[in-house]
Amino acid sequence: MIQINSLSSTVHHILHDFKSSFLLAKGKTSKMKALLVVLALFLPIINAQVPHWGPCPEPATQPAFNLKKFMGRWFEIAKLPAQFERGRCIETNFTLKLDGTAHVMSSEILKGELKTIEGTAVVEDKRNPAKLGISFSYVLPYTPYWILSTDYENSALVYSCTDVLRLFHVDFAWILGRTRSLPAATIDHGKEVFTNNNIDVSRMILSRQQGCGKDL
Repeated sequence: MIQINSLSSTVHHILHDFKSSFLLAKGKTSKMKALLVVLALFLPIINAQVPHWGPCPEPATQPAFNLKKFMGRWFEIAKLPAQFERGRCIETNFTLKLDGTAHVMSSEILKGELKTIEGTAVVEDKRNPAKLGISFSYVLPYTPYWILSTDYENSALVYSCTDVLRLFHVDFAWILGRTRSLPAATIDHGKEVFTNNNIDVSRMILSRQQGCGKDL
């Protein structure tokens, strides 16, 4: 989950510039050129991610989600490929704060070095507390971090999606565990839950949790 909202920030900036250009453009030809420009800007992003036509899906989330029980250490077991996650031994630690938000610390081992980043998680919709938002910078917007399913003690399914003008979307999905490995049956069930929610996980890969040394 290292720097997930770096992509979201890029998307927001490009969309802002596109809206300004689109509104100023006169005639269908000019507006089409503006649309082609924004699509060209997105190509480097979507080539490294998992693009899909149409708006983001609306998956079901964990009923009666309990943020406090979700706190603690989670290891990345499987994921959709993400340009901001290139290392191994990726994990995230959540700590509840007095104001109801959560401190987030993510880490990975990249080129033999331990890399960490800190951020904040918030409940963006109190009517649906499983829809969290995470930001790793005060100047970046919160990125969706939806808990689709969790038993709090063993595993969790997390989904994030960025919608691009309802033309296409770029999404991320993770299977997390309280330990560095999960049974194959648990992973298969997680993929099935994603698929049943119209989330394509055909490109999901196992994360590298081997050779992590002492419990970093």
